[in-house]
Amino acid sequence: MHRTRYRTYSIFRFLAFLSAVLLYTGVLVAGEISREELMQRLESADRDTPVNLTEVVLRDADLAGVDFKGANLRGADFKRSTLSGADFSGANLDLVILSESDLRNASLEGASVYGGVLPRADFRGANLKGAKLLANLENSNFDGADMENLMAGANMGNQSMGLIRANLKNASLAGANLKNADLRVCDARFAKFIDANLEGANLGQCDLRRADFTGANMKRVNLSEARIAGAVFDNIKNGDSITGLDSAVGN
Repeated sequence: MHRTRYRTYSIFRFLAFLSAVLLYTGVLVAGEISREELMQRLESADRDTPVNLTEVVLRDADLAGVDFKGANLRGADFKRSTLSGADFSGANLDLVILSESDLRNASLEGASVYGGVLPRADFRGANLKGAKLLANLENSNFDGADMENLMAGANMGNQSMGLIRANLKNASLAGANLKNADLRVCDARFAKFIDANLEGANLGQCDLRRADFTGANMKRVNLSEARIAGAVFDNIKNGDSITGLDSAVGN
């Protein structure tokens, strides 16, 4: 009896040791799934209940046009994946990793992307209407994207773990629709808003140093306490309706 218990204990110890070795060497990755398994889980899901895909890992994958509508993708890792035309409407993308991914013409309407890692992602022509976007978007491309009513303003009353804000440093938003977008406190240094529609956008307290607003529609844009040293405002439209310019730093 004691010998049997010892053997069982030894087997468990060996399996635990083997798992640790595999995790350390990268052979076994927690949450890693194949494209086939992902598609199976999506297709078999009850659409009345959001499919749970939290912390799945599927890098360098071709997921163009896949329907993730309403899915819980919190902490998922799709780094360098092709997601052009994919539908993330209403999905939970908090803490997601989408760096260097292709999201051209994808829909993230109403999605939540809080604390996500998305540098160098391609959002050209994407639909981000009403999305919550507090993430690292440095060097990403939003040319021609629809970002109307975007919610990317930092909540200064809820920053117990440090300042979480939209990082748009060096991002391109040429021709993007940012009507009524909330971008308060964002870091948009060197960002390009060329010919963008910023009507009613809130850029209060943003770091806009050396950002380029050439040709942009600035109707009723709020620049209260924004840092605008070196920013370019050539040929802007409705510049006389900008609010908060008297408190902007570097004006």
